[in-house]
Amino acid sequence: MPAEWEKHEATWLGWPHNRTDWPGKLATISWVYGEIVRKIAPGEIVRILVESALHETSARRILKKAGVDPARTEFFRFPTDRGWARDFGPITVRRGDAETAIVDFRFNAWAKYPDWKKDALVHSRAAKALGLRLFSTSVNGKPFVLEGGSIDVNGRGSLLTTEECLLDQNVQVRNPGATRTQIERALGDALGVTNVLWLGRGIAGDDTHGHVDDIARFVNRKTIVACDEKNPSDTNYALLNENRERLSGMRLEDGSKPDVVPLPMPSPLFFNGLRIPASYANFYIGNACVIVPTFNDPLDRKALGILSDLFTDRPVVGIHAVDLVWGFGTLHCVTQQQPA
Repeated sequence: MPAEWEKHEATWLGWPHNRTDWPGKLATISWVYGEIVRKIAPGEIVRILVESALHETSARRILKKAGVDPARTEFFRFPTDRGWARDFGPITVRRGDAETAIVDFRFNAWAKYPDWKKDALVHSRAAKALGLRLFSTSVNGKPFVLEGGSIDVNGRGSLLTTEECLLDQNVQVRNPGATRTQIERALGDALGVTNVLWLGRGIAGDDTHGHVDDIARFVNRKTIVACDEKNPSDTNYALLNENRERLSGMRLEDGSKPDVVPLPMPSPLFFNGLRIPASYANFYIGNACVIVPTFNDPLDRKALGILSDLFTDRPVVGIHAVDLVWGFGTLHCVTQQQPA
């Protein structure tokens, strides 16, 4: 699996339609998607999943008003249950420069929600539409359940994930009975990774139960940004400290230590009394730019500055995500790269 900063052929998005994802905010979210596409499209094709001709017409209208070149978008009428393309969208692997293929991970709505059967078909439908090979996966003799937000790779053999998401056998269990060794072997078979870096828990408010893309991310082959909470009374303080301590003792696929750069956490966000998982680590690396969620927070500028110093080959831009995070995810959660 190539790293996210490597050249893309396209980015996949699922145009929003499920009102339960963003209660009371769906109309606003469509315009946030328009801004996401406006930033990504200059560097690559954006492939958009829609429910119907009417849904496509609505999306095209918003994208036109947002100033998106229609030649930079492609629409696929694949019915979906929800809009989180990171987790059910096609995860693509590459063999040298010769071939790309899609890995058919099982999706079951984070082992939490009942609506997932349409989303679970997106891998096979995308492979058929694009004429790509589809590889089946398994762990412990059963289909391998995995969401894109639960992993992050450096494209050279190392992969970041969390024990909370992939190993917990009591809460939101993806692969019942699967051991650490079996999960690591399955990740190697499916994605070509040779080195799995296990962090502990994800942040407060994350209903995926521990996705790594809210806590730590590769920004180049050897560098990882890791979220840092400064307030000792915040729920995230201890768990993020533990994750950074783990990283300090880890090794990459070549035996070297990763460079770990602290990335601040915004102030806690609550909506309707619920803690929601606001994190600057949920950025997305496109060909033309890196888009970073911002939260009307004094630390927005600091986070953008840190990431700008790390991504020197493309601009780093903020996208307002206070409305988007009400769905318990932001920019990385709604996008899925397709490598060139």
